[in-house]
Amino acid sequence: MKYKSKNDFLNTVVDKYKDQQEFHQAVEEVIGSIWSTATKNKKYMQANILDRIIVPDRSIIFRVPWVDDNNNVQVNLGYRIQFNSSIGPYKGGLRFHPSVNLGILKFLAFEQVFKNSLTGLNLGGGKGGSNFDPKGKSDREIMRFCHSFMDELFRHIGRRTDIPAGDIGVGAKEIGYMFGQYKKIKNVFSGVLTGKGTNWGGSLIRPEATGYGLVYFTINMLETQDDALEGKTVTISGSGNVAQYACEKLIELGAKPVTLSDSSGFIYDPDGITQEKLEYVKKLKDSRSARISEYAKKYKVKFFANQNPWSIKCDIALPCATQNELDLRDAKKLTKNGCIVVAEGANMPCTKDAVHHFIDKKILFGPGKAANAGGVAVSGIEMSQNSTRIPLKREQVDNLLKGIMDKIHSTCVDFGSQKGFVNYVDGANIGGFVRIADSMVDQGVV
Repeated sequence: MKYKSKNDFLNTVVDKYKDQQEFHQAVEEVIGSIWSTATKNKKYMQANILDRIIVPDRSIIFRVPWVDDNNNVQVNLGYRIQFNSSIGPYKGGLRFHPSVNLGILKFLAFEQVFKNSLTGLNLGGGKGGSNFDPKGKSDREIMRFCHSFMDELFRHIGRRTDIPAGDIGVGAKEIGYMFGQYKKIKNVFSGVLTGKGTNWGGSLIRPEATGYGLVYFTINMLETQDDALEGKTVTISGSGNVAQYACEKLIELGAKPVTLSDSSGFIYDPDGITQEKLEYVKKLKDSRSARISEYAKKYKVKFFANQNPWSIKCDIALPCATQNELDLRDAKKLTKNGCIVVAEGANMPCTKDAVHHFIDKKILFGPGKAANAGGVAVSGIEMSQNSTRIPLKREQVDNLLKGIMDKIHSTCVDFGSQKGFVNYVDGANIGGFVRIADSMVDQGVV
């Protein structure tokens, strides 16, 4: 074998991509699970799957010039990482945020490969975006940026090639602007983007999908221990799309969410966030400048500035904000306070040490590539509706979403069961990997 050990392989990755820490972390998590599966399979070794699977098919970087409302010319960087198309066209979101760089997008795209594989849909993995910050920008500025971004991106995407979606900083508004420009340039109306408005090809349940799917996966995890969601106290980080709709589904199913957060801190509502209170949060967050602290003032609850919610006693924790938001110290607080389930609504929100702690303590831990796959699942359903031109009813989409989350959970159990405990990290990584690796072997050295 080319590498003496798993650590030898990982050290090579770090040496090659020195400034891409998030990518290192994502690769280490996957390789830690699949090493034995990969190295004991003669076909995988002959095809050098390990070296090939960590290198994107292509990384596209481009200039995005645009004019602000003061008539000043601004310039941002645009990216699209097309990581692996062995089981289908590239699929993954676009993120507009100042933190966006090549390393972060490679980590997200790498995760997306395995996430999409787990859904059972024929979708490859990709990710993209820009270091453009929509916060504080007018709608006209956002439109001009999105049009300029698509002026280059259109060359690299298509409904059978690469189908981007939204992510942080990219909602229905941004998708609309980009779709409009793509349609104008190509003179074609096609399902090249998902997350579209329902009036022009979008799917019902798409905004809710990641949050709803996260809760469905959590229910499946509880059922392995003959437990149920109803009556459980839940802490949630974030207050954006994923957090809001996870909160909504929890309320509907009888759980009690008690926290939400943003970059300024978190609110703790010991009486529980109700649907009425959640509607206030949705309106609050429609304004890009509003802060979650307004909730504390309105409902007379405590706001914890510059802190995360993991010190609050709970049964279930759902990190739904951003990568590496929950570290080992937070993980120890959660387990000490009796938390029995942690499921990732964001992409890689738990640090490596936190994940190891949860698994060592036999806490049910759902990694993002499994637990938050609901978004891409409904994106796939949206693509299907675009192809047939037949929209599905809300209940139909919700049932399909639940079915896909059930399938993902079953795959994790099949590959991750260990003497009465399910290691969902291993289950998700191995289950996702085997499908991709077999497809790569079938297609030869390409």
